[in-house]
Amino acid sequence: MRQTRSRLLHLAALTTAFTMSVTATLSWAWTGGADRLGIPSYRPPVSALPDLPGPSRLVPVGHRFESGPDRTCRTGARLVPTCGILWGVAPGAHTEAQGLRALTEFERKTGRHQAVFHGYHKGTRQLFPTEQEIRIAREPGRKRILLLNWKPETTTWARIARGDRRTDDFLDRLAAHLRENFRERFFFAIHHEAEDQVRERVGSGYTARDYAAMFRHVVKRLRAKGATNVVTVLVHMAYVPHTTKSWFQHMYPGDEVVDWIGFDTYSYSDPGYGHGDFAELLNRRSASKPGWPGFYNWVRGRHPDKPLMVAEWGVWFSERNPGHMAEFYREVGEQIGRFPGIKAMVHFETPANHKGQDSSVDSTPAALREYRRLGRLPVFQVSVN
Repeated sequence: MRQTRSRLLHLAALTTAFTMSVTATLSWAWTGGADRLGIPSYRPPVSALPDLPGPSRLVPVGHRFESGPDRTCRTGARLVPTCGILWGVAPGAHTEAQGLRALTEFERKTGRHQAVFHGYHKGTRQLFPTEQEIRIAREPGRKRILLLNWKPETTTWARIARGDRRTDDFLDRLAAHLRENFRERFFFAIHHEAEDQVRERVGSGYTARDYAAMFRHVVKRLRAKGATNVVTVLVHMAYVPHTTKSWFQHMYPGDEVVDWIGFDTYSYSDPGYGHGDFAELLNRRSASKPGWPGFYNWVRGRHPDKPLMVAEWGVWFSERNPGHMAEFYREVGEQIGRFPGIKAMVHFETPANHKGQDSSVDSTPAALREYRRLGRLPVFQVSVN
C-alpha cells in the first residue's frame, strides 16, 4: 500500500511539473521568447509571411483577451468594435503613390490586412469617396472602413456656419453622391487638427467657437440631405501649447454631432520633446503646464462615453537612435491594455513629411519585425462588417 501511494504521489508531481513547464514556455513565447533574451530564432522572410487568419474568437476583458465561445470582434454601432481595436493606415502620405498602390505595398510588407484606410480631401471640387477609395473599401474578401479627412478651404469657419452658399452646394452634392454611390458607413473627419488655425480675435472667423459651429453645420446639413452613413470624428492635434489654452474646450461641437474623438500624435526617436514610450505618446505633458493631465486622460474625463481614435500616429526615425522605433512598437503591445478608451489606431506612413521626417515602419529590419508582431496581437483583430 505504501509503495502504491508513493508511486501515485510521484506521478502527480511529474504531471504538475510538466504542466507548469508548458505554461511557463507558452507565456514566455507570447511575451517575446528568444527575442527578449537575445537568442536568435528562425524568422521567415517578409514575403513568406501570409496574411493573418480571421479575427480572433476571444472574450474581451478591457483590452485583455481570454478564450471563449465564438466571440469574434467586429464593428458595431457607429463603427465601434464590439471588442478589440481597429487597425489601419494612411499609406504613402506625401508621395505620388498614396492610395491603392501604397496600401497594397504597405499590406505586403507588414503581412496583414488593414481594417481602416485613411485618405485626405480638401476644397469643394472633388466628391468623395473617389472611385479608387470605393474600390479599396469594397475589395472582395478584404473589406475596409474609410477614414476621410476634409478641409473646406473655401471661406472662414464662421461663414460656413452661417450657411455659405458655395459650401452648402458642395455638401448637398456630397450627400447625393453618398446616397447614390456609397451607402457603407465611413469615418468622416471635418478639418482635422483645426486648433493650429484658431485665431481668437473677434471677427476673425476662426475662433474656437466658430470651428464648433462650422462642424455642427456641416454634419446637420449632410444628415438633412440623407447622408446617414457618415460617422463623424473630431480630430485634434493633442499639442500641449494648444490643448492648455482657455479656448480649447470651446472647440467641441456637441455630443449630438460628434461620434468619435480622435487625435494625432507622434513619437520622436531623439531624446527631447516627444521622446518616450507609448504611454507618453497618449498622455504627453509639459513641464511648463503642470496642470495638464495628458490628452487621453483629459478626453476620458471630459467625454467618457466617446470612443477614441489615434487617427495619426507613428515614430519619426533617426539614424542617431535607430533602435527607438522597434522598442516603441514593443511598448505599444505591452501598454495598450492600460488605455481601454482607444477603439482605433491608424498609422501615418510617409518616407518624408513636410519636415523631412520618416515614419516608415521598415526603417530598420528590427522595426518592421516588431511592427508585424504588433499587428498580429489578438487585440487588433476586428472584422469589418
